[in-house]
Parts: sequence; structure tokens; C-alpha cells
Amino acid sequence: MTIDGFAAGPNGENDWAFVSGPDEAGFQKIIDLAASSDTLLAGRKLAQGFMDHWQKAAESPQDSPQKIFGQLVVNMRKIVFTRSGAAISATNAEVENRDLATVVQELKSQPGRDIIVYGGIEFARSLISLNLIDEYYIIVNPVAIGQGLGIFQEQKVMKLESSMSFKNSKVLNKYLPV
Repeated sequence: MTIDGFAAGPNGENDWAFVSGPDEAGFQKIIDLAASSDTLLAGRKLAQGFMDHWQKAAESPQDSPQKIFGQLVVNMRKIVFTRSGAAISATNAEVENRDLATVVQELKSQPGRDIIVYGGIEFARSLISLNLIDEYYIIVNPVAIGQGLGIFQEQKVMKLESSMSFKNSKVLNKYLPV
């Protein structure tokens, strides 16, 4: 997220997310969060490109943090929510088009580890508006873009549980709904 509260530019751009460069400790935290999860939720618009990217990273001949994260993504159960019923071709991926709140509540009631969400914006908005998020991990990037797309469409009161800054000036804040 930008410091002015946007998750993407006006047309969905996310090039601003990389201007401060990589940070090993920050990416390790992303790996740790993925390792604590066994299910990934995504919206259809983001899913195929996201999964293809991390499949390629997982298959890389070179060992790297990106390969580790890619392997975690590939190996976990992935549920792609779509109203169109479009097929998704990815390892361990399934398509879901039933009521979002019902499905997420069913998933939460199943045994297992955490569920992690990798949006898109409209999908994240839906989860947030239905109060289906238990923990928000928001990476604040040291850039303002002036206008764009946000994930919050209504007031949400939260409690800051932790904050971690990284060498590349990004900050990871963990919030809990109040």
C-alpha cells in the first residue's frame, strides 16, 4: 500500500511497489507468513498471472528466496473466486463461485493452518466489507501516488498489533479488527 492509502494506481498499476528496491528481511517475513498458511485465496483477475509467476519461480534452477516462496505458493491449496466460473490452470488450484462469506466461513471452520489472501483489489474489498479478515498485514511503501485504487470502502477501526520496518523504508504493519 502507498503512504497515501492506495493498493494500486488508477488503472491497477503496481510499478510503484518496487521503487524502494528489495529487502531480504522483508521478503523473509513474506515467506514466513506463507509458510504459516496452507490455503491461499485469490480473485480471478489476479490469480492466473500470480500463480504462473510463482510456478516459474518455484521451478528456477537457482536457489533463492523467490524460489522458496514460489514453492510454498505452488504446494498450498489455492482457491480462486470467480463469478464467471472461468477455469484456472495451476497446481493445487480450485475454482469457487459460491457465496463468498459462506465459503470463507466453511474454510475457517476446517482444521489446518492459516488462510492467506493475495487479492486483487475487488476481491480484497469484498472480503473486507464482509468482515472476513481476521488479521491485516499491510506493507506500507515509501511512495505516494496521488490517486489510485484502495481496498477500504468504508470505515474500519483496527488495533495495531505490531510494526516492523525494513532497510528499504517499507513498513509491515499488523492490524486486528476491533
